Amino acid sequence: MLFNSLEFAIFLPLVFLIYWAIGYAKISDTLKLRLQNAFVVIASYVFYGWWDWRFLLLIAFTSFCSWGSGLLIGNAPTQNKAKAWTAANIVINLAILAIFKYYDFFVSEFGQLFGISTASLLLRIILPVGISFYTFQALSYSIDVYRKKIEPTKDIIAFFAFIAFFPQLVAGPIERATNLLPQFLTNRKFSYDQGVDGMRQILWGLFKKIVIADNCATYVDQVWATYDTQTGSTLLLAAILFTFQIYGDFSGYSDIAIGTAKLFGIKLMRNFNNPYFSRDIAEFWRRWHISLTTWFRDYVYIPLGGSRPEVPASVKNPDRYKKWIIVRNTFVIFLVSGIWHGANWTFLAWGAYHALLFLPLILLGANRKYINQVATYTDANGKEHLRLLPTWRETLYMLVTFALVVLGWIIFRAENMLMLSNYLQMLFDSSIFTTPFLISRKFYIPLFLSILTMSSIEWLQRTKSHGLDIRSFYWPFRWLTYIIFAILLLCIGGLPTNFVYFQF
Repeated sequence: MLFNSLEFAIFLPLVFLIYWAIGYAKISDTLKLRLQNAFVVIASYVFYGWWDWRFLLLIAFTSFCSWGSGLLIGNAPTQNKAKAWTAANIVINLAILAIFKYYDFFVSEFGQLFGISTASLLLRIILPVGISFYTFQALSYSIDVYRKKIEPTKDIIAFFAFIAFFPQLVAGPIERATNLLPQFLTNRKFSYDQGVDGMRQILWGLFKKIVIADNCATYVDQVWATYDTQTGSTLLLAAILFTFQIYGDFSGYSDIAIGTAKLFGIKLMRNFNNPYFSRDIAEFWRRWHISLTTWFRDYVYIPLGGSRPEVPASVKNPDRYKKWIIVRNTFVIFLVSGIWHGANWTFLAWGAYHALLFLPLILLGANRKYINQVATYTDANGKEHLRLLPTWRETLYMLVTFALVVLGWIIFRAENMLMLSNYLQMLFDSSIFTTPFLISRKFYIPLFLSILTMSSIEWLQRTKSHGLDIRSFYWPFRWLTYIIFAILLLCIGGLPTNFVYFQF
């Protein structure tokens, strides 16, 4: 079920009304909580099964295995037993992910490498929507139980609700059990202010998806389908518009998910924090798909040694050894992040590309140089303030970082390495200085103005939780804003498309 569909427009109010009718029923708090959680599971399974009911068997199996492993880990008589149960759950979940997402790809590549026919070995199974997201969410639970960051829960209904919570089930944010699971174990009360802010965030997310991403997709898909006949300037424009498409699409989904969760008294983590205002690639990755980057940081990067690896006594040059381990760990998480996105060499190339961009920052010790928001200053009392405009140096750094990210999205968007190579060759042709192909004024003027509007609002609201966090504004202005955005959705929204990250 798509967030930008008529079905969801009917589904959400019905689920909201029934959910809170249970929440305010004259029954015990314990029964109320269990009924609400059970209803969340039912509603989430309806939402997920809307694509294909067979996917429900897989998510139920993943949920049951992870719930059961948590109990086994928590009750293990020894640390080795606990480690074994944790490893077993990790193997089960990753095996399922590997079979559905990677088996056919690697079997085919192996056959091509050695000239062997592998057609009879291919499974040709449908990739379940969002399998990478809920698999990682399930893995975090058993690992955190093993690390004693959270107690294993006996409440199977609450656990199934944690894994399948429909707003973030298909494309995140990838929640941690330490944040989301306790919210399903405690009674929830409806907050009017939180609900209204949730609706504002949903509206903002719909604007980014329907007005920005879907309109960009019209141009981008047309150019990529005929890229070998296009000029360099057209390919460049398509690359820039894809940069805004994937941001509007993915961050728009996250905004809708977070806003929808607020309607049910649930707080999800922030997944995007104005990444295109970043001053270097390290800052970009602290602001892009935050739930995934922090997942890899906590469950892959740090266990490998992180930025403070242990140095064996036999090492003669500890500083050089540390640098090497940090570089190795960085390449590992970016390559894993790349393959997480899909079974394609272009995703591995995309991960390697960003790892290479990270390398100079690591060697210079500048990978955490930009932690604060751009265009800020600190007064004599130590209080931070925002400037209306960035300095020329900040502007230059943001433009360079944005250009590097655009190039990275070309790698990401290409269907295979041959297409990537051809696209880049044609992009950096002398025709890059010609006028690009434009569909029509009725198309590109509203689109460019919409991108400018989104960027301007996010710049002015860059310290807020989302672009339409205008709760402090005078009420006539708030309502005028809602009306304007509703009109934009109805009048210049693009043709409905699937969210890009559904395929992952």
